[in-house]
Amino acid sequence: MAQHNELGKKGEQLAIDYLLKKDYYIIERNFRFDKAEVDIIARKGDALAIIEVKTRSTTDFGNPQDFVKPGQIKRLVKAVDEYITLNNLDVEVRFDIIAIVKEGKNYNITHLENAFYHF
Repeated sequence: MAQHNELGKKGEQLAIDYLLKKDYYIIERNFRFDKAEVDIIARKGDALAIIEVKTRSTTDFGNPQDFVKPGQIKRLVKAVDEYITLNNLDVEVRFDIIAIVKEGKNYNITHLENAFYHF
């Protein structure tokens, strides 16, 4: 497996661990629809949190959250619409980003709630 794929998998697991400590309930991982993959679907209270995880080994080229582009957002929204329809859900939905940067042997985690409104 390529090194960036391993870092991505590590990042997703770190995000899951982080969310569980913050009392999120993980519903699904890596939900795929059309050309989109939703990294994490979780519940927090009455809200459905759709979480995109971006992990980087450096910030030399920008922060991880800077790599969530409008086309990806559009695909994620479409996938989540499908997920909600398939599961007959009537819930508040928010889109978060968990940005992770590897710093030596440590990982710095930043959780941006309602992140798509920040663009």
